[in-house]
Amino acid sequence: MTRRCLVFDIKYCRFYAAALILVSLSFSGNVKAQGSSAHQHHSAAVSGAESSASVISGLAIPDEILVDQHGKKVHFYSDLVKGKVVAINTIFTTCTTVCPIMGANFARLRNLLGDVARRVELISISIDPVADTPERLVEWSSRFSSHPEPGWTLLTGPKPDVDRLLKALQMFTPDKQDHAPVVLIGGEGAGNWSRASGLMPPPQLAELIHGRLDSTAARIQH
Repeated sequence: MTRRCLVFDIKYCRFYAAALILVSLSFSGNVKAQGSSAHQHHSAAVSGAESSASVISGLAIPDEILVDQHGKKVHFYSDLVKGKVVAINTIFTTCTTVCPIMGANFARLRNLLGDVARRVELISISIDPVADTPERLVEWSSRFSSHPEPGWTLLTGPKPDVDRLLKALQMFTPDKQDHAPVVLIGGEGAGNWSRASGLMPPPQLAELIHGRLDSTAARIQH
């Protein structure tokens, strides 16, 4: 392991521990305020993160036009998904529970992918697009890595367009506080996708992505 990777892992572990403390404090404070149902849901998700993935079939990936963290309009399928393996999660920048952990996971995941990173796109979709401007998405992602790009695209846009995409991905929830910390892994808009916990340790997420890359290469060869 290089010195750089060692330092990165130490920083990640420290952040992960701090995030868990924030989750605990947030949950405790909300219990006292008697408005804690949403944060209780998130706190339970942190402690009960699954280590396996389920299979989703029949997803049709739309080509919605959204806006990335640089304010550039992008077509979701043709610009981000087509020809790549992708990992997709949902976040919002004012979330203080699971979202920071998922952000840290994606930042570390990029580092773990190594040489295959160019064939993979990490995508975080804001479920609070009215508040989450491109500038806020840049600031949020920079908390987890001094160089979160390339390969990690954060998306916002008109709420009806975002909601339509999330419904197609089976990731929509009417209340942002109730959103599930999940990650979808797949590509090309057809075939089976994997649905895993977004709180799964990055090495396990990397294994799922490598498995998808291997199966895609095998399918092309045949």
